[in-house]
Amino acid sequence: MPAPVFHDPRHHIKISQGDCLEILEKIPADSIDLIFADPPYFLSNGGITCHAGRMVSVNKGDWDRSRGADSNHSFNRAWLAACQRILKPNGSIWVSGTAHVIHSVGFAMQQLEFKLLNDISWVKPNPPPNLSCRYFTHSTETIIWAAKNKKSRHKFDYQRMKALAGGKQMKSVWTIPPPEPWEKKFGKHPTQKPVALLERILLASSDPGDLVLDPFLGSGTTLIAACRLRRHALGCEFSLDSITLSLRRLCSDLVHVEISVATLQIDLDLESRSMDRSTRASIRAARVPTEPQLVQQERRFYFIGRTDRRVLFSVEADTLQDAREKFRATGRPDSDALFIIKTETAIYLV
Repeated sequence: MPAPVFHDPRHHIKISQGDCLEILEKIPADSIDLIFADPPYFLSNGGITCHAGRMVSVNKGDWDRSRGADSNHSFNRAWLAACQRILKPNGSIWVSGTAHVIHSVGFAMQQLEFKLLNDISWVKPNPPPNLSCRYFTHSTETIIWAAKNKKSRHKFDYQRMKALAGGKQMKSVWTIPPPEPWEKKFGKHPTQKPVALLERILLASSDPGDLVLDPFLGSGTTLIAACRLRRHALGCEFSLDSITLSLRRLCSDLVHVEISVATLQIDLDLESRSMDRSTRASIRAARVPTEPQLVQQERRFYFIGRTDRRVLFSVEADTLQDAREKFRATGRPDSDALFIIKTETAIYLV
């Protein structure tokens, strides 16, 4: 496989950039336990939708543009066949989509002789209104769950799903809110899925330590859910902007900083406690500046190890470049550090 653009060996997470078909053909056969795919919906053809109460274009980019029904279906069959080859004999795949693409996906699965297990209706509370008032409001997506072939003995954690459903068999209609505000604080992706949705899918059909693949990584939700649930994960993505968003979200989950602040109380008033200080106090109050004065400022960089998540090196520096040069001067290569954390401390006299 090509060198990943991101590799976290401790949590077994890799992100590869490029065309998913080219990357998938380099993955060994029968090596993936679970695949979640959110392929292009082929909706970017000049349509409109409603976002935050306003009319906006649904054009997401050239990658989502329809090339015609036959061409779109050929693409779906190609990437599904590539996924089928790399699935383990008992592996399974989940594919999400709206009516614009999901029927093609289902037909391609039938052509390739996947074993269709379930079609999940994901219900979105508070969907955007239909502006034309000529259709029902789109409030669901379909997720097809399928095993590699008819002989597969797919994983299914029935008891866990039953517990999540309040002690009853979980139905194939799931009501899960769209991504929460905290999931979008690093940026928005037009087809971003909620972490809760991916966590349910992974809990239902995989075990800790299993290898999960997302061939259309997008905003990185699959990797975040996999990391939280102790699954290994591989993502493929063509867009550098989407990879950057994925890395921001993923690193915010991987990096946890504990900051301890110690306070020291010092009495600088050396006068006798029995002295009448009413006059002196008023003089001191008159001399106190109205705005706090900066008395000390420090910018420090901490280099966190790639495998051992401890501080390898810390240094006070004006810029990131200065800090990296000082890190290299210790004889360590850049690859030893996976994260660099910058802290800024300022002390003001009030």
